Amino acid sequence: MPAELLASRRDATLILTLSNPGAKNALHPDIYAAGIEALSTAERDPDIRAVVLTGAGDVFCAGGNLHRLLENRAKPPSVQAESIDQLHSWIEAIRDCNKPVIAAVEGAAAGAGFALALACDLIVAGQSAKFVMAYVKVGLSPDGGASWFLSQALPRQLATEMLIEGQAASSERLHQYGLVNRVVTDGEALSSALSWGDALATLSPHAIGNIKSLLCEAPSNTLSSHLQAEKQSFVESLHHRDGLEGITAFLEKRKPHYR
Repeated sequence: MPAELLASRRDATLILTLSNPGAKNALHPDIYAAGIEALSTAERDPDIRAVVLTGAGDVFCAGGNLHRLLENRAKPPSVQAESIDQLHSWIEAIRDCNKPVIAAVEGAAAGAGFALALACDLIVAGQSAKFVMAYVKVGLSPDGGASWFLSQALPRQLATEMLIEGQAASSERLHQYGLVNRVVTDGEALSSALSWGDALATLSPHAIGNIKSLLCEAPSNTLSSHLQAEKQSFVESLHHRDGLEGITAFLEKRKPHYR
């Protein structure tokens, strides 16, 4: 069966499921293209308030398909470079999406599969889930933003350990580091992520989009330039209809209703 990204809806949440039966949901350029298109659609659809990324069956994603990588060695290097460009475009689409993206991880998230989870805004993982950057085990270096995400989130020594040893880390350990938001009973990552999506759907989609933008810009901003970005975002949010609804609802002691 082909590698594909399955899309479904539950209320205001778009569910994207990595599916590659027999290959532990290994990635493929067709999945990257589908992911970019799905997120573009989600951005334009006001009825979608959150996105959940998960894997079919009992595994999240094994990362790259080593058989396909071996085939690509017999082709010009540009072939693999183009494939990585597509993956990176999907990673950027996840980060740039104006809706919160939640990874629901069961089983293993390996290599680029781990990078995909790190690209998401929030991570829910089963107790037995394992996260591994095993590139070094097969003589490769990371892609998918793996080294960037880990270097941003962890002290250099810990990021170095995970990348140059290639050992698996438990969901509990990554929860202690702050990389995993919630650890749940095995088999409940998706349902927990969907419940989180339901809760986020009650909040201002405009404010969430602005917050995501600020967080993405922060690592490359000086404090001075970031303060300016926060000022512009705050003023724009105040004069947006969501700002009026949020403040009015609070003062009237009722739940806000964002469109």
